[in-house]
Amino acid sequence: TSPFAWLRTRFYYLLIRLYFDQEFSIEEFTRGAKQAFSVVSKLLSQRKLELLDELVSAEVLQVLKEKISLLPDSHRDALAADIDSIMCTTEGDVRIYYDDDGRKFVSILMCFWYLNGANLPDEVPGGTKVFQIVFGDESSKEKKHLLTANYEFQREFTEGAKPDWTITRIEHPRLLE
Repeated sequence: TSPFAWLRTRFYYLLIRLYFDQEFSIEEFTRGAKQAFSVVSKLLSQRKLELLDELVSAEVLQVLKEKISLLPDSHRDALAADIDSIMCTTEGDVRIYYDDDGRKFVSILMCFWYLNGANLPDEVPGGTKVFQIVFGDESSKEKKHLLTANYEFQREFTEGAKPDWTITRIEHPRLLE
């Protein structure tokens, strides 16, 4: 990311600690986001959407129900990410905002890069090349794809609100479109 974006996100983390949650830690948040991403991506892959009620917003869940039913098996398998297969995690956009009723919200977009061994074609519709990594020698080659996903986490910080983060956006480019 650019130095400006890095400074901007650090400034927002400072605001979160000062005005919303004095114990907020981006490192702890990132660990939890990775775990949530792994669990949610596996449940999506297994079409167990009924288990996502407490983790994903109702609006996103409705869209996912429509999209998952239309996915080929190879794309659905590629959604799953074991926590150990996550190669890189970065924070994207951070927003602090108030709605018309005065409720306070924080949302953090997390970007994940993960390895997956699903049987995907070398190119997906639209002519986009999928990154592949080959492990082992010729006799025991294992091909994995380097895939990306973007999950946005939102939490309401209004007094009396549940202290839970909810996923309000799920994007698996080239897979879940």
